[in-house]
Amino acid sequence: MTLKSERFSSQGRARLSAVLQTAMDLVTIEDAVKTLGVNRPAATKLLARWKQQGWLKRVGPGIYAPIPLDASTTAQVLKDPWVLIPALFTPCYVGGWTAAEHWNLTEQLFRSIFVFTVRPLRKKEQTVQGVSFTLKRIPERALFGVKTLWRGQARVNISDKHRTIIDLLARPEIGGGIRHVEHCLRNYLRDEEANTEMLISYAEKLGNGAVFKRLGFLTAQIPGSEPLAQSCRQRLTQGIAKLDPSLPSRRLIKAWRLWIPKTWESETQRD
Repeated sequence: MTLKSERFSSQGRARLSAVLQTAMDLVTIEDAVKTLGVNRPAATKLLARWKQQGWLKRVGPGIYAPIPLDASTTAQVLKDPWVLIPALFTPCYVGGWTAAEHWNLTEQLFRSIFVFTVRPLRKKEQTVQGVSFTLKRIPERALFGVKTLWRGQARVNISDKHRTIIDLLARPEIGGGIRHVEHCLRNYLRDEEANTEMLISYAEKLGNGAVFKRLGFLTAQIPGSEPLAQSCRQRLTQGIAKLDPSLPSRRLIKAWRLWIPKTWESETQRD
């Protein structure tokens, strides 16, 4: 850890304090420009100097986190890593397995935070402040079905329960595989906020035909969900999909135009 400068002037301390009061959980170049009335180059140099002196930790391009006075290390200075999400990945939303955890659709814990973003990606796996993020790029038209959470002073978008299920069905790998997706689906259907009409609406808006095939096949096996399965059957698209693209498939269910993994039948028998 860089030791904070003992020669930090009272004027410098006052300027830093003013910026921190203006900023939220993170400090940006824009915060310094707005608070101190300086131009961007001057603000950039100032934040870099405060970083060098040990007052700030750089967490992204032009984005810094204040280092607590009692911090023993700068490996992770943020109490809640979710505040990084809007700063680093907006336009975006938290989804996949992370949203499933948040909405209590699963008790399984995953190593990284899953984020859908409109931004171009150089890496799908990123580590910031010791926190792992798994990223998936989507088109801007796919930014729907989200809710806003307040994490500290940061507004973080997250897929609502219905969109979370649709995303898991569209890409089973972001839910830990189709078996775990089925588990999340069953928990969703038992939830008081479950809304099958909303599921159908979101699936239609997303425009991924494999969603109706997977959703129909899975709900056809869940007592009481036959009407939902029938709604999916009425919306089947041409072409054949896989129940789980990551697994070898051996049997075609023509009624659902779906290839079934080799492991599915044996697991079903054990269940």
